[in-house]
Amino acid sequence: MEQIRLNAYHVMWVFVFFDLPVVTKKQRRKATLFRKSLEKNGFTMMQYSVYTRHCASRESADMHVKRIKSMVPEEGQVSILMITDKQYGNIINFWGAKTEPLRPGPKQLEIF
Repeated sequence: MEQIRLNAYHVMWVFVFFDLPVVTKKQRRKATLFRKSLEKNGFTMMQYSVYTRHCASRESADMHVKRIKSMVPEEGQVSILMITDKQYGNIINFWGAKTEPLRPGPKQLEIF
């Protein structure tokens, strides 16, 4: 059996982007079920409607794409993007600077 060395060009990342309606109780339940199914299948939330999963190979990524396809609710949109680990290594993330409230200044000394 040929042994494939894992490298940044064989290891894959699967991104799932979705926009599901949540107006009715039934729609919210289906959207929640979809998110929970993603988590059950090893995906982690990157943003509210963006989930990612690391896969050791293209074959593994393809299997997860097939599984996701079977879970898609009848309403809304689900998009899937697969990229190599090498491409993922070029991601640039920005987080907003958390501002802290200013400390109160010194109290003014009052002399009567």
